[in-house]
Amino acid sequence: MRVEADIAYPEGDWVLSHATRWLEEGRQAMEQGCACFDLAGVGRVDSSALSLLMAWRRTALTLGRPLTFRNIPASMSSLAALYGVAEFLDS
Repeated sequence: MRVEADIAYPEGDWVLSHATRWLEEGRQAMEQGCACFDLAGVGRVDSSALSLLMAWRRTALTLGRPLTFRNIPASMSSLAALYGVAEFLDS
């Protein structure tokens, strides 16, 4: 995951088989001062992608830092709406 200034740019599929890797990379980015994840480079997603975002929010709260998401893929927004957690994606 590329991190520039306080923005992280993950790229690739966010599916269950990659979730552990993304979880750790996101935590590392936040520890480096990342306050925003730009999701424009995210490919396929499944429900584990929503869990990942929730875990990152919890990490940010633990670190006492704000966290925002931008360029959320439409497929992720659709899943969030389906599961009733769309408001969670709002920054």
